[in-house]
Amino acid sequence: MDDPYTTLGVRREDTEDTIRKAYRKLAKRFHPDLNPGKTEAAERFKAINAANQILSDPEKRARFDRGEIDATGADKAPPRPQRRDQGESHFSGTHGLSPEELEQLFGGAFGDRFHTGRNTGPRRGEDAHYSLTTGFLDAAVGTVRRLTLPDGRTLDVTIPPGLRDGHVLRLKAQGNPGRNNGPAGDALVEISVASHPFFRREGDDILLELPITLREAILGAAIEVPTVTGRVRLTIPPFSANGAKLRLARRGIAGGSQIVELRVVMPTAPEPALEAFLKDWKPETETNPRQAIEAGP
Repeated sequence: MDDPYTTLGVRREDTEDTIRKAYRKLAKRFHPDLNPGKTEAAERFKAINAANQILSDPEKRARFDRGEIDATGADKAPPRPQRRDQGESHFSGTHGLSPEELEQLFGGAFGDRFHTGRNTGPRRGEDAHYSLTTGFLDAAVGTVRRLTLPDGRTLDVTIPPGLRDGHVLRLKAQGNPGRNNGPAGDALVEISVASHPFFRREGDDILLELPITLREAILGAAIEVPTVTGRVRLTIPPFSANGAKLRLARRGIAGGSQIVELRVVMPTAPEPALEAFLKDWKPETETNPRQAIEAGP
């Protein structure tokens, strides 16, 4: 298996935040849900998750850097002490070591056959770290997504309503198995929320830029607009300016609102009647929209 630093494209001196960003970027790119039927992407996704298992855990990362475990997370056998003469014990260098140090030194090489009488009871398994991408609307209203693990198993992950990008969900006892009949660790699933073509989130509010025609802006209109929970009817007041914001109460997240910002779209083809009208039209109230700019600083 490749070096986990190489797999994630990071350096040994990089911070946890840099490693987390690199993992999320690669996990999104090679996730099986986004690459259906692509075996190479699935294998790459497994390798990326395995590398993240090492580097996202400070203790595992430190042990890997010290050469105590390999890229799969398995213990490496300690180097065999050199024998100085026929009468000297192979383990003569262990004098003065504590029981814990002896177990750490030899436990990986000999398993449970070598122990010091301590730490041989049930041990909880280590937590497993995964990444899952969900759609904007699914994160807003809640859903259940199926996560495919590197070993082929699947987990059904409940996405609660209003979940934010980068939130980590904890699935109890769905991580790595314990030792000596100990409980399994937890699965920590970091959620990435995909962007939406026209919705944006600010706090608990949903923002929507709504194109309207010049006629609708001047005369007003009642039109249907999308929200995260379905379409609703919105009244546009007459003489609505470009950039005006209308509020749909309780159409956001957790009691928030949906803010609709109006974008007036000008005609894209000649309108002779409109042109003729404007040439003869004299507004009742003369205004200069450039007054502040023309006045200068």
